Amino acid sequence: MTKDVIALTPKMPDLRTFLAGLYAGGPDLGVNTLADGAVIQLCAPGGRPLVSVEAPILVQVPGETTRLLGIGPGVSDSPVWWTEARASTAVAEGGRLAGSFAGRLATVLGGTVWPPEASSTDVVPLTTDISAVPVPATSAPAVDVLTAKAAVVIQDRPLVTMTSWLSDALRGATTDDRALQVVTPPTTRLTLPTRTALLGHPNRWVVQDPDHGFYDGLSGAVLHWKGGTFTPVLDENGTASVAEAFKAGPDAGERQLIISLRTLHPADEDLVLGRALETAWHTLTGTAPAGWSTAEPVNLLWSTRQLTDLARRRAPRPTWLIAVGHPDRPAIATVRVTRTPAGVEQDITLTLGHGKDETPPLHAIEPLAETLAAEHGLTSMLTSLRSARRDLTVPAHFETPPIPVSYTLGSESVRDIDLDRALRTPLGLVPTRLGPTARPALHYALGDGTDPRAWNVLGQLTQHLAQVS
Repeated sequence: MTKDVIALTPKMPDLRTFLAGLYAGGPDLGVNTLADGAVIQLCAPGGRPLVSVEAPILVQVPGETTRLLGIGPGVSDSPVWWTEARASTAVAEGGRLAGSFAGRLATVLGGTVWPPEASSTDVVPLTTDISAVPVPATSAPAVDVLTAKAAVVIQDRPLVTMTSWLSDALRGATTDDRALQVVTPPTTRLTLPTRTALLGHPNRWVVQDPDHGFYDGLSGAVLHWKGGTFTPVLDENGTASVAEAFKAGPDAGERQLIISLRTLHPADEDLVLGRALETAWHTLTGTAPAGWSTAEPVNLLWSTRQLTDLARRRAPRPTWLIAVGHPDRPAIATVRVTRTPAGVEQDITLTLGHGKDETPPLHAIEPLAETLAAEHGLTSMLTSLRSARRDLTVPAHFETPPIPVSYTLGSESVRDIDLDRALRTPLGLVPTRLGPTARPALHYALGDGTDPRAWNVLGQLTQHLAQVS
C-alpha cells in the first residue's frame, strides 16, 4: 500500500535541507516539480516518480497534529512545520525513500518523523527494474490507479484526512467525470471532511478486509472490481448485500451534535464571512474556532477576515473550508461559500463530539437559532443528534444515522413560504416565533434526538412547507 511519511520540524526546511533529503536515493535520481513548485518529485531515470513531497506548511493550531496523527513519540501540539512525502506504490523502494527523505529533514532540523518506524537516513539504492514499471497515467501524486471511470487512491494510514493531495485528486476526478475511490484496510478511520467528500456519488470508500474481501466503508455494500471501478456485487434481483464486517460496533455512549445551517447575505464589500459559524461555536462551546484551512491539517489560526479575503479572491468560484476547535472540546465544521444571483450563501455543518458523561447543549439551540436569524442572515437550520465517536472520526462499520432535534426557518424563508402556511403544520406541530412579530423566524422542535420517528415528522413538515398555495 501507499506509504505516507511526515517530517515534523520546528524550523522550515530550506532548499539545502530539501536537497539533502532528496539525495536519499543517491545522485542518480532526478527531481521534477508540479503545481507551480508546490510539489517536488523524486524520480527514477526516465522520469518515473518514486516519491512526491508537498511544500511544507506551518501548523499553528493547538492540538491539530495529535488530532490527525495521535499521541505518540515526537508528536507535539506546538507550532510545527509539516512536510509530507508520499511514496509510489509501483516501486518497492518507494516507502523506504520517503522515510529516508523525512528522516534526513528531521535529523538536520531537530524534528521527528511520523510514523516513527519509517524514519531513517540511509541511502536507498534503486534495485527495481524501472523499465518494467509503467509511467502513471496521471500527474496527481495521490492517485495510484487511473481508469476511464475511477481515480483510485490507496491509503494505509490509521486516519485518512482531507489533505491537499486528496483534495486535488477529488477535483481532478470530478472535472474528468470519474469516481474518487479511496482504498484502506478495515482499521482505518476517516475524518469528517473526508467522509463528506466520499459520500457524494459516485465517490466511494473501499475497505479491503482480509477475511471478507472489499466492501463500502460507508454503506457496507460488498464490492468487486469490474469495468475499471469498484462497484457493488448484485444478486439476481439486482440487490447489493451488506458485508458481515460492516455490522455495528459496540455503543460506547458517545454522541455527536450536528448543526447544519445556511445563511444568505447581500454581496457587498463590507461582508465578513464566518461570523455565523463563530457565533454557533461560541454559543455551543464557549470559545471561537481554533483554526481554519482549505485542507487538513488545519494550519491557520481562526480569522474571519482572512477567510473572507480568500473567498473574495476565488469568487465567483465556490470556496470550501474546514474549521476545528480546541483540543478539550472536539468540534469540526465544513463551510462552502457560494456566490449566487441572490447574494453570498454559506452552507455550514458544525459537529461537536460528546463523551458518555457529557450532555450535548440542546438547551442552547433555540437561542442560537434566534441570534442567527436576527444577526446572521439565517435561511434554515437543522439540528440532529447521533450515537457516534466523540473524537469525530468515522470507522469502517455501521453507525446509526442522526436523529432530528429541531428545524428552523429564517424570516426571509418564512416570508417566501407564507407565514400562515408555515404556522399551520401537520401533526399539530406548533413552531416558536423568533424575532419581530411581523416577520418572525420559526423554530420547530422535533424531539430530543432519541426517537427515529422524528424523521417522519421532519419529512411531513418539509413536504408541507414546499407545497405551493
